[in-house]
Amino acid sequence: MEPRVMIILGSASDFAIAEKAVNILETLEVPYDVRVASAHRTHDKVKRIVKESTEGSVEVFIGIAGLSAHLPGIMAANTHKPVVGVPVNVKFGGLDALFATVQMPIGAPVASVGVDRGENAAILAAQIIGAHDEEVRKRLSTMRRNFFFKIKDDEEKLEGKLNGNFYSKEEFSSKSKPQENYREVFDDPGYPDVAVISGSHSDMKVAKKTTMFLDKMNISYDSTVVSPIRNPEKFERYMDEMRGVKLYIAISGLSAHVTGAVVAHTEKPVIGVPCVIRMEGMDALLSMVNMPPGVPVGTMGIDSGANAALFAAEILGLGDSIVKNDLLRFKNNMSYIK
Repeated sequence: MEPRVMIILGSASDFAIAEKAVNILETLEVPYDVRVASAHRTHDKVKRIVKESTEGSVEVFIGIAGLSAHLPGIMAANTHKPVVGVPVNVKFGGLDALFATVQMPIGAPVASVGVDRGENAAILAAQIIGAHDEEVRKRLSTMRRNFFFKIKDDEEKLEGKLNGNFYSKEEFSSKSKPQENYREVFDDPGYPDVAVISGSHSDMKVAKKTTMFLDKMNISYDSTVVSPIRNPEKFERYMDEMRGVKLYIAISGLSAHVTGAVVAHTEKPVIGVPCVIRMEGMDALLSMVNMPPGVPVGTMGIDSGANAALFAAEILGLGDSIVKNDLLRFKNNMSYIK
């Protein structure tokens, strides 16, 4: 049994975060390896692990680090396969590590999850593998349903504690049930590879950069502007129409509801791009990346539509040699891009 996910810790003290990822991968029956290597203290070891793993069976890398968390970036610099970054809270609530992880230059994308969210890193890694592995997809779907029933159980326990004189339980016309993501379609050539969803016309500058890079790598896509807040019915119709794409890129400023709405409707990988509208994009970044357990958004740097497209190519390249070759050719030419 060869590892499909390589987890690298910047320090053994980060193992509590890695353990969250390990538990998820064990549940999903995805083989993995765990190594300790520092981007600064054992730079050559990181490069060796990543390069040899890229040539071997590893499909997704997870880098876990705190402080000036350069580890995921060094990993991304040495592979054409997807790298998921987990910033760790050592100082400043983990914001230093988050910024170091997410704000990567063009050409070396890192999909960041929330601070200390090792479990979401593992789920995102499994979603990436599941893009071309049906058995992993099935196990992911079962896990998603289990999250639903955990919330249902929590609600029932809460009801037992509510005994106020004015507590009045509402009875709804139908029982709630898990999201029916089994309606999603896989491996249908009638759909584009990627759906690019912008929450507002003000996000279109970033969306156009995203689609420009998808065009450069000959990746098919659909691009639309639709807000789950202003027009929820239209948003849900679009998600239903695009249920056969392989992954989603969601682009949004302000409170970044678009990414959360997309990930609520799909079990496929969701790449998020926060945009600058207010607060230099900090509001969008923080609301996008800090998703609860079970629903990860692989977040790129602020306005980094190009890296979102490159990360999409890394995902698609795992199962498509043509995309892989286009990606490698493109990365080799990145030094000429200003």
